[in-house]
Amino acid sequence: MTRTRVLLAVGLLLSLLVAGVASHYASSAPDGLEKVAADKGFDETARDHDLAGSPFADYQTDGVGDRRLSGGLAGITGVALTGALACGLFLVLRRRRPPAPGRDEALSPASPVPSPTPASPASPTSPTSPTSPTSPTSPTSPTSPGGG
Repeated sequence: MTRTRVLLAVGLLLSLLVAGVASHYASSAPDGLEKVAADKGFDETARDHDLAGSPFADYQTDGVGDRRLSGGLAGITGVALTGALACGLFLVLRRRRPPAPGRDEALSPASPVPSPTPASPASPTSPTSPTSPTSPTSPTSPTSPGGG
């Protein structure tokens, strides 16, 4: 496994562990918004929202009698849905790198993959050849000290 996959697997495992197990030990005190509403005296005017009857309302799984199991299943389902949404968005919105120049033709299924042809050491166009016109040690090179 690559380091990225190990990191993702560990992150997913920890997220599921926190959502499924540690969420049971969360505070039962009202959250910040509920506390401020109670302190200011308008908590009695609150009404249920449209999704109050959904299967995971109030961080519980509808139809599961055990409160601990119900909260754990709701947490695990939330992590799974959030992860699936994040992965889907990543796949749709990721930046695609343009192919390197000439690379798209070489890798297309219609054309065969070109095989590299190594230059022979005695080739006149080889930059390491002593007889190459571009070689700095060539006696005929215009940039060599003794060449003319």
